[in-house]
Amino acid sequence: MILSDKKILESIDKKEIVIEPFDRSCLGTNSYDVHLSKHLAVYESNELDAKKHNTIREIIIPEEGYVIQPGTLYLGVTEEYTETHNSVPFLEGKSSIGRLGIDIHATAGKGDVGFCNTWTLEISCVQPVRIYSGMPIGQLIYFMVEGNIENFYNKKPNAKYNTRTTKPVESMMWKNKF
Repeated sequence: MILSDKKILESIDKKEIVIEPFDRSCLGTNSYDVHLSKHLAVYESNELDAKKHNTIREIIIPEEGYVIQPGTLYLGVTEEYTETHNSVPFLEGKSSIGRLGIDIHATAGKGDVGFCNTWTLEISCVQPVRIYSGMPIGQLIYFMVEGNIENFYNKKPNAKYNTRTTKPVESMMWKNKF
């Protein structure tokens, strides 16, 4: 079951959902709009290795915007910090973003109950597109969880993305044992 706008507000009042900063005008019928931060990053190497720490180079989006290019993976981040303690957050791109040929996540659209952070975006495009800091980039949709939760993400000792940040976070796949 997807939370309605009223249920999202109730969950915010109960501190089961936290959105900072929160702007009532960004609340939709059953979602909340999130915005692109000024921080982007790209990997320094053209060849990535899943067993190694791949470093990134930061890009600051200037006021006049920044043109992203096809064939490059950009890591972006939401302006909004979120916490979800009673539901599963899903991040989807806004349809207006999709109509510009921009994808905001390659595979990581679902968060975990207990995720407390900004959202790193895996941005790609099909043709050059000028993007801007502060532009609406996606929407969070919340699904109710049935049953009690034993393993909240923010309490897992092996969770790789718990450190609060305002910048994009590169893949931490190299921390896995395989």
